[in-house]
Amino acid sequence: MLAERRQDETPIGSAQLAKALDAQAALLPYALGVFAVSLPLFVWVGSFAANSLWMTASFAIFAINWGAFYAAVNWLRDDASQDLARRARIHLLCGVLWALAVVQIAAFAHGAGAARESLLLLATGGAVLCAFFSAPYLPSLLIVAPLAAAGPLIAQFWGEGPHPGGDLTWGATALALALALIHNRMLRRQHDLAVAHEQLVQERLRVLESAERTAQSKSDIVATLSHEIRNGLTGVTHVLAAAAGRGGRAAPSREQLNAALDAAQDLIGVLNATLDSETAESGRLSVEAQPFDPVRLVQDLVLLDKPHAAAKGLELSVHIDPLLRGRDRGATVADGLRTRQIIANLLGNAVKYTVRGRIEVRVELRGDHVAVEVADTGPGLSPDEMTQAFEPFRRIERTGAGINGAGLGLSLSRQLARLMGGALDARSAVGVGSCFTLTLPFDPLAEWEPEVELDAVVAEPPGAPRSLRVLIAEDDALNAAMLRAILEQLGHQVVHAQNGRRAVDLANIAEFDLLMLDGRMPMLDGPDAVALLRQAEGPNRHAAIVAVVDGEEASEFLEAGADIVLRKPVSVAAVARALADAAALDRNTPRSQAA
Repeated sequence: MLAERRQDETPIGSAQLAKALDAQAALLPYALGVFAVSLPLFVWVGSFAANSLWMTASFAIFAINWGAFYAAVNWLRDDASQDLARRARIHLLCGVLWALAVVQIAAFAHGAGAARESLLLLATGGAVLCAFFSAPYLPSLLIVAPLAAAGPLIAQFWGEGPHPGGDLTWGATALALALALIHNRMLRRQHDLAVAHEQLVQERLRVLESAERTAQSKSDIVATLSHEIRNGLTGVTHVLAAAAGRGGRAAPSREQLNAALDAAQDLIGVLNATLDSETAESGRLSVEAQPFDPVRLVQDLVLLDKPHAAAKGLELSVHIDPLLRGRDRGATVADGLRTRQIIANLLGNAVKYTVRGRIEVRVELRGDHVAVEVADTGPGLSPDEMTQAFEPFRRIERTGAGINGAGLGLSLSRQLARLMGGALDARSAVGVGSCFTLTLPFDPLAEWEPEVELDAVVAEPPGAPRSLRVLIAEDDALNAAMLRAILEQLGHQVVHAQNGRRAVDLANIAEFDLLMLDGRMPMLDGPDAVALLRQAEGPNRHAAIVAVVDGEEASEFLEAGADIVLRKPVSVAAVARALADAAALDRNTPRSQAA
């Protein structure tokens, strides 16, 4: 369970005010008791006064103040007392009422005859009590204490003649005010220490909560990956065992091979989503905003998903806003690769979860944003299920039974959309379907470069021979074999170096049309190798360099002098696109782009 912490955190000034008012509120019951005990004494002394009518009025005022004070003490127990400004005014008003009561007693004593000095001493005692009980809250102390002391002091020194009790009243009120100020200063220091301590505790709780959240995330990752990896690798292992002829098994059928390939691709998708989610959670996920054509991107993705939709008997259609058709200017300004990842995830989910009916993709221009809507006639989600669907590692049991996935697609897609200055929203109804809307910034004046057709890359890339001499630097044997197989499938010659140092040595003695370097290698990392190649006077100083990365090394590569970024895991289409970009480069003026 995550650590609990206060939700209503207050600024430092408000916290100190709350401490002062709490300290004063703790004294209020005692003040109520002291003034209640003082009432009989006041009645006894007042009975000797000559002006009996005024004495009766004083008793009434005393009783009214006591009643108001009692009501204020009860009010402090209600939720309304949480308003600090209102609470401070109530505290101050109560203090002023008792200070005025002391002033009234002093005025009553002035005409009380023989009881004058005794009543003035009682008034002086009341002024001292007002100073004491208002000490925790400085504004109350500076207003209430002088107001209460003014009554007996003025009465003592009023008129000519001797003032036998004047010095005593003056000394008592001055001493009481000085002690109250000292008390207030000490309380404020204690309050500062208490507030600092509470802030430290809150910070510790936040750190603990973050650590517990991270631990829970790691636990979810392990549980999800364990399940997905076990299922995916089990199917692939059985097919490979059959292909190898182990156990006397017959060679796998095309259907089995396709199933194993699908399982492997699902496993790669889970791993990629998990890595991206962890990178985003740590705040290290970055995007690169570049103008691109949203219509072309959506049409390509729909074309890729049409066979899957047709296999399930689903109709997949795309509708383009007329304002976006045939434009020679205007583009979405975002990370093209991440946008492709989001839309591919939305389309994949629609095909995966829709059993019958149709899927519609709409691309619309909405002011300074472009919106891509993916609507389906799937099972639909309730509001609670929709909230759960956007949480990491959470899957909807009602609709996700028997369907592979890590439960990261929607949460990661929303994070990516926000990083690109857009948003990912959804609306759904159970039994009707769902509609997911991706909005991204659109610049009507931006220009975008048409993508090079992949067939042209395989046939004859402009500016390059049909067969390229490619140097690849990769320390992982399996990754190197995969990249070599793709390049040879595209008709190119490949030379393999197992580390960055070996790649630099080969590049200094032989000429290559293209260099493809891994990011992290023994002896010499990819960015360091690129920097050495660009500085050297060898035959490949101006050769096109493709950075093959699986993390956040892209910026290091580009700063070192790489031209193109190719992200792992590589595919035939991604490698072909990288070759097309490399063929389109001016070899003497390298430029940076992503594949």
